[in-house]
Amino acid sequence: MSHSADPRPMTARRAAPLSGEALVPGDKSISHRALILGAMAVGETRITGLLEGQDVLDTARAMQAFGAQVVQHGPGDWSVHGVGVGGFRSPEGVIDCGNSGTGVRLIMGAMATTPVTATFTGDASLSRRPMARVTDPLAQFGARITAREGGRLPITVQGATDPVPVTYHTPVASAQIKSAILLAGLNVPGDTVVIEPEPTRDHSERMLAGFGAQIRTETVPEGHKVTLTGRPELRPQPVAVPRDPSSAAFPVAAALIVPGSNIRVPGVSRNPTRDGLYVTLREMGADITYENPRDEGGEPVADLVVRHGPLTGVTVPAARAASMIDEFPILSVIAAFATGPTVMNGVAELRVKESDRIDAMAVGLRANGVRVEDTPDSMTVHGQAGVPGGGHAVTHLDHRIAMSFLILGLATERPVTIDDAGPITTSFPDFVPLMTRLGADVS
Repeated sequence: MSHSADPRPMTARRAAPLSGEALVPGDKSISHRALILGAMAVGETRITGLLEGQDVLDTARAMQAFGAQVVQHGPGDWSVHGVGVGGFRSPEGVIDCGNSGTGVRLIMGAMATTPVTATFTGDASLSRRPMARVTDPLAQFGARITAREGGRLPITVQGATDPVPVTYHTPVASAQIKSAILLAGLNVPGDTVVIEPEPTRDHSERMLAGFGAQIRTETVPEGHKVTLTGRPELRPQPVAVPRDPSSAAFPVAAALIVPGSNIRVPGVSRNPTRDGLYVTLREMGADITYENPRDEGGEPVADLVVRHGPLTGVTVPAARAASMIDEFPILSVIAAFATGPTVMNGVAELRVKESDRIDAMAVGLRANGVRVEDTPDSMTVHGQAGVPGGGHAVTHLDHRIAMSFLILGLATERPVTIDDAGPITTSFPDFVPLMTRLGADVS
């Protein structure tokens, strides 16, 4: 997708029972990290199952700009010839990260302790998102940061010439903040320490260890402590990217709310730091079973079998928010079809994602006949026997908002329309064909 593409309105209509196999794309978080760590290793890293959405392709181009050789051999099959820790060169042009908050924050971290300079930009949505939460700790390493008012893109980072180790307490539970700091710590002598109030997704820790970094985690009175010893020689390794549980959430949700549905979603990551949605759904009574559990590329995976059935509203504890922060939009759709209220607590982080996701979902759900209450850090959706639909949802250039409302329309009494399906390609290029193969009516 071009970041300036014309809007593509789309409509979802009530579907017959869904069935079949949903081969969702590779995990976006792991795809970003595989490219970046492959570029910081010495030698060739081979990646299979890479997500080829726009967000990840932008990261691949960025690694090329910093001097790595990045080659696509076939669908999902890529190799990265890395330049080693501290081996990045200054890119000749601006690094455009499109819509990807993960990409821009992790890349800034990876280069911030190498004496090179890079300017980062993104689309209109990314340019509204706060970056100081990452650039502030990077400055503590010795990097010099120049940003637009409010700490927003475009941002120029001058990497530290003599970086110093940092101990940083993250103000919010954010895997992006933690990962940016750990990547910066790779080219710093001594130990870099991140202490977060609660554990966040641990893909960076798993992959750093796999590439040969010395990293350890422990529980301390302040929360979850991660310590990285700097200046390792990262070893290239094969990375098999599991299927993305955040992408899987959309066909899973459709099967749960469309009567008579029965689908299979193979090879989905069961990483416990990403499993919050599925824990919540089973608490609601969702008929989800896990088959063929196994380990792929250091990540636990399983095949999901999902059947339609009755659901009951629950209260999602704030402590679980970090493990499902990207899945709250689709959970709010599922909650509209449950019996009773579903209360989502501790979700203030949703207001600074690709859009204000609390507001976007609340406004769109109300437009389709669902009662929603929201506060700065919570949202309550009151489920009902039949959701009227018939409304129009504004996506705010947010792929998860777009997909969530298209899933909603598969089970409402009247069609649901979104203003722009274009952003879906940033994370799930095959979304519409995949849903259509299952039996969805999306056009």
